Amino acid sequence: MRVVVIGLGVQGRKRTAIAGPEVVAIVDPVLPDAGYRRIEDVPLSSYDAALLCVPDDPKVELLTYLLGNGKHALVEKPLLSEREADLSALAALAAKTGTVCYTAYNHRFEPHFVRMRDLIQSGKLGEIYTVRMYYGNGTAAQVKASPWRDTGTGVLFDLGSHLLDTLSFWLGPISQPFKVISASRFENLSFDHVTFGAAGKPLLQLETSLLSWRNHFYADVHAEKGSAHITSLCKWGPSTFIQRGRVLPSGRPDEDAVTLVQADPTWALEYDHFKSLCTNGGSALETDMWISRTLNSLGAAALSGEGQ
Repeated sequence: MRVVVIGLGVQGRKRTAIAGPEVVAIVDPVLPDAGYRRIEDVPLSSYDAALLCVPDDPKVELLTYLLGNGKHALVEKPLLSEREADLSALAALAAKTGTVCYTAYNHRFEPHFVRMRDLIQSGKLGEIYTVRMYYGNGTAAQVKASPWRDTGTGVLFDLGSHLLDTLSFWLGPISQPFKVISASRFENLSFDHVTFGAAGKPLLQLETSLLSWRNHFYADVHAEKGSAHITSLCKWGPSTFIQRGRVLPSGRPDEDAVTLVQADPTWALEYDHFKSLCTNGGSALETDMWISRTLNSLGAAALSGEGQ
């Protein structure tokens, strides 16, 4: 497959390295080592798909151009719009042209995330009572140095989108509404620490931060017949998955643990998945629409002062 990389920032360089010789052109409006300034200048006959590594604002316009011209597209998360009709139009355009519009949430390819999904869907845990996740990195200073990143909702949209997608990956469609619990600006103009969640069954508790000086992720799932836990991601390793079986009426549970010490496999696995979709078909934006609705609602609440 012949691909164009649009946007040569941190993510764009990662995508370029993964795609390797399949990259036939690079587009960036500023950087001198890009061959093109605009995607419209790249001959349509020269490529099959594009990898969009761009800020949020131009995504819908770029995707409309690509899908409308029969080109598959992988776009870095999140895919958001204040108008849900924009995403509906993209879905309709992809269906009309037979193209793939895929939003990249690479953590779906974390080995322990797949293990958690399979365990939950197996029914071995029984009814899921609570899901709690924390995702934090130490990028507050880098965000502060970037005029386009240190604006608006900050970490809520950036890392919160990952957590919402993970919930969907593990649990399927989620119906209960979310609310902001706290939204703080400790070091940044934008929010650098946000907690939010949803009441009901399961109870969902999510926390995101740019103030975790050691990058960290954890997930705790408590359920009727036991619990499951993830500590860290492969890129920050070691990454551990623990499954515990409930002992009745109470007592120390049986426990199985798997620890991985390896390089981050998610980028290559995700790219392979995208190419498979392009070959075999399959493109849906329902999860993106839900994430967009949820984040827009949470963002409006946070910016209005809710949770502060």
